[in-house]
Amino acid sequence: MNKLSAKLICSILITLVVPPSLNAQEAEGCFMLDNNGNRISLGSLCGTNNNTNNQATGVFTIPIKKRKAGIPVIEVTFNNQYTFEMMLDTGASKTAITSRMAKTLNLKANGFVYVSTPSHKKLRVNTSEINQVAVGDVKAKNIQVAILPALDIGLLGQNFFGKYDITIKNNVIELRRR
Repeated sequence: MNKLSAKLICSILITLVVPPSLNAQEAEGCFMLDNNGNRISLGSLCGTNNNTNNQATGVFTIPIKKRKAGIPVIEVTFNNQYTFEMMLDTGASKTAITSRMAKTLNLKANGFVYVSTPSHKKLRVNTSEINQVAVGDVKAKNIQVAILPALDIGLLGQNFFGKYDITIKNNVIELRRR
């Protein structure tokens, strides 16, 4: 066999054996797939944890359920009882809830604040206080919320996550204690 034939056969074998593009892993995390293609977590072997809490490092991972206008929507639990989808609003100083949420939580207005709208108007809105707000294992007590009837989804603001550094990834939000 001459050198040209050997190179041609070697090139064909490499093309057949090695696909043109290889992905090390198609999704984030530490896992393997079973024979049916189901994901099996290997977090305990890899030193990662797929739970929402990692007390040792102070990093809390929150799954993003979806996005609304590009903003992450996560599940937020109030008073260990009611869970609502809310947008993580890094620009909001306070947490804002809808009228429907306030009714479900049986909240009564006990004050008011003025909020600035994008059109630079000052708007007076009622406020109330929630005993506990939780996102996964991150909890805050006695959080003031603004009740905004015009909202169709609540906004989780700085008065909840202000003590954390936030990293927004594709499918999760990481909260790190400061």
